[in-house]
Amino acid sequence: MTQFRDLFPSPKPIIGVIHLPALPGYPMSKGIDHAIEKALTDLAALEAGGADGALVENEYDRPHTVLSAPETTAAMTRVTREVVAAARRCIVGVEILLNDPTASLAVARATGARFIRTDYFVDPMERPEHGGAMHIDPEGLMSYRARIGAEDVLVLADIQVKYARMLVPRGLDESARLAREHRADAAIVSGNATGEPPAVADLALAKQGAGNLPILIGSGTDIANGASLLSVADGAVVGTSLKLGDHIAVERVKALVALARGLAPRSAVS
Repeated sequence: MTQFRDLFPSPKPIIGVIHLPALPGYPMSKGIDHAIEKALTDLAALEAGGADGALVENEYDRPHTVLSAPETTAAMTRVTREVVAAARRCIVGVEILLNDPTASLAVARATGARFIRTDYFVDPMERPEHGGAMHIDPEGLMSYRARIGAEDVLVLADIQVKYARMLVPRGLDESARLAREHRADAAIVSGNATGEPPAVADLALAKQGAGNLPILIGSGTDIANGASLLSVADGAVVGTSLKLGDHIAVERVKALVALARGLAPRSAVS
C-alpha cells in the first residue's frame, strides 16, 4: 500500500485510460504522429479534469496479439515518452495488450512511466481465441523488474480479469491474497466486459483477502455507479465512460473526480 499511496496520495485516485488508435504495423494505423496527437489531446483532458493518473494503452491494435511485436513496443515507447514529457499532474503508466507485462515494464523503464497494468498476474486463465492458457509467472515478472532497475515502477495487476476463463477455481479473496504475496502494488477487479462494472460484493470479497493491498475498479465506473463502487474500492481505472466519441471529455473527468473526492474523509482531502 505504501508505494501506491506515495504515488497516488488522493484517497480515491482516478486513473484515466488513453486508448490509442491503431499503431504502426496494423492496417488501420494512421501513423505514429497521429497516435501521439491523440494521446496528448486525451492527456490534456485528463489533467484539466483533475485525474490522478493516465494509462497509455494500445486498445485499437486489433486483433490483439498475446505478446508485443517489436514495432508495437517501439511505438508504445515513443508515444509514452511524449505523454510522460507533457504530463504536469497526471502520473503516467503503460499497458501493452494482450499479455506482455515484461514489454510494458521495459517501456516504462525507458520512458519514465511510473506504473504498468497487467491483465494476467497470479490467476491461471485461458482465452481460446488467443491460443488457450495465458502465461502466468509473477515471480519471473518481479525478477525482471528488478533486473532492469525498475523497482520504482508499480505493478497494478488484474485478478480474474474480464473475457478470460479461470482454470483453477478460487475466490476473489484468494486471488487478491496471492497478488499481495507476489508483491503487486494494487489489484484490479473488473466486470465481465469492457464498460461493465464489477459487483460491489466482488470488490468487498477481494478486499477481504487483500490485506493492505489497494483494490481498484477495472471497468465500468461512471458517475451513476461511482459512489457505490468507490465506497468499497480504493480507486478506479476508467476508460470508456470518460469518453465522448473517440476522445476523453474534460467535463466527464471533472464529474467523476469530484464524486471520488467527495467520498473521502475531510481530513484526507483538506
